[in-house]
Amino acid sequence: MIVVGLGFGADFAPIYQAHPDVGRVAVVDADPARTAAVADRLGITERFASLDEALAAPGWDAVHLLTPVRFHAEQVLQVLGSGRHCASAVPMATTLTDLDALISAQEDAQRNYMMMETAVYSREFFHAAQLLETGKLGRLTYFKGDHLQNLDGYPDYWRGYPPMHYVTHALSPALALAGTRVESVRCVGSSRLTPDHIGVAGEGFGTEAALFKLAGDDLVANVTMSFFQLGRSYLEGFSVYGDEGALEWPQLEGGPMKEFRMAPLAQNQRGRAVSEFDVEPTGAPELLPAALREFTNGGHGGSHPHLVHEFVSSIVEDRQPRVDPRTAATWTAPGICAHESALQGGTEIQVPDYGARK
Repeated sequence: MIVVGLGFGADFAPIYQAHPDVGRVAVVDADPARTAAVADRLGITERFASLDEALAAPGWDAVHLLTPVRFHAEQVLQVLGSGRHCASAVPMATTLTDLDALISAQEDAQRNYMMMETAVYSREFFHAAQLLETGKLGRLTYFKGDHLQNLDGYPDYWRGYPPMHYVTHALSPALALAGTRVESVRCVGSSRLTPDHIGVAGEGFGTEAALFKLAGDDLVANVTMSFFQLGRSYLEGFSVYGDEGALEWPQLEGGPMKEFRMAPLAQNQRGRAVSEFDVEPTGAPELLPAALREFTNGGHGGSHPHLVHEFVSSIVEDRQPRVDPRTAATWTAPGICAHESALQGGTEIQVPDYGARK
């Protein structure tokens, strides 16, 4: 396994080292000092200065890309074209054209591609799925997602980045729980970017708020994304509502989630009583090999070992991963269309159907 990009990738390399089905691990980073520091700390002897150099080396079956967003589409094509399996950080791409190209490339290469969406492998998502499966939510009725993060001081390529292009963390839990796709979207922008925030994507908004109409039922996901000009602390999460209960993400990072349960309507009562209580999901370590369970205490809701295990298992078992190209496109395209809607003042935009597995 070759891990590319050691900012975020430094968290994944030791999980691959611990996985019983991974023979060896190599690392790649554009910064030689960071490559040396991470590799020395983890005892990794095989190191490459670039993706090109890594792909020229024989004996490697798979690559995990944890590089900046602007490189994702190009590098995934490069990895698949080399005959290797590819995992990539979100989002899959930032244009519909590139989504189509990546789907075609994976089908031509007959190698696995997996978008490593943390939200659908988090301890919070596992808890929501359990509530749905056991009937405690009842029938799904509404979703809410938020990703509010100030990107001032980040590398220049983030300036002007359309917030909705990074929507997968806030939206994918809704689509995964409902087993559906986005049919159409209406999105509006708030707070035009000031000159110091305008970047390579051109003019846009600091905040974008969208209503995603889900296919197959009268369900809506309400998602707010913000990267600039919003004086609020970090918030990234999802809430799910049913007609019998709900699960809400904490308003402050690190706080407990809130679970709600509806009581039966009593005689002569106006409105059903609702009980509420704090929950701190534990995740699903039992789904992992014993050697990976310690990593569920990590960031992104303990999702990293689950992502690694799913990607590796899909290769070993010769099957498509859970977040395969068509699923990844199904979760990524709504954000691309949402930003276009915001630029058009809230016009309804139809989202392509990629035929993702249910």
